[in-house]
Amino acid sequence: MKNEYVIFAITIFTGFFAIMNPIANTPIFMGLVEGKDDATKKQIAKKATITAFLIVVSFIILGKYIFQLFGITIPSFKITGGILIFYVGLGMLRSHKSGIHSQLEVENDNEIATSPLAIPILAGPGTIITAMNSVTNANYTHIAIVIASFGSIVYLTYLAFKLSDKIIKVVGINLITVVSKLMGLILAIMGTGMIISGIKLAFDI
Repeated sequence: MKNEYVIFAITIFTGFFAIMNPIANTPIFMGLVEGKDDATKKQIAKKATITAFLIVVSFIILGKYIFQLFGITIPSFKITGGILIFYVGLGMLRSHKSGIHSQLEVENDNEIATSPLAIPILAGPGTIITAMNSVTNANYTHIAIVIASFGSIVYLTYLAFKLSDKIIKVVGINLITVVSKLMGLILAIMGTGMIISGIKLAFDI
């Protein structure tokens, strides 16, 4: 049982890392906060990551109730979610920024932190779907693992944003592009797996 939880934690962490991709999102953050001082950048990064965490955790905790309220079945959710995640991954592989990672031009620091950083770049549909899919038919231990894994990714994202200038200088744009494509491949595979799982549940295979 303990090994099962470890494997589950690793799988969830990898999934969140792939779809949130702290390293690949760093250039987006830098573009949005260009020209601002270090204190303002840190404040924006902090508010964006905390907001994203609260949004996704809300869906993790209330996911089952949302299913019941709208009459959503697990197979349909898995299939639809898998298609969306596959689409995001394919876009990353093809170096296209999907609507989930679209950048909006806003001037107010609070607006930048909330949108587009928190929503939809960090807590976008793909992230929410991944979180909710992880807790379907899950017990409280699984839910705690999902929240802890997502919290870890959010903290890594905050650190990446906070150290964005240094990361770009050390890593370089080319390596970030390679990492982004690798994460895209992982997402596409995860999406395909979700679709297959949904079809098996739907047709009781």
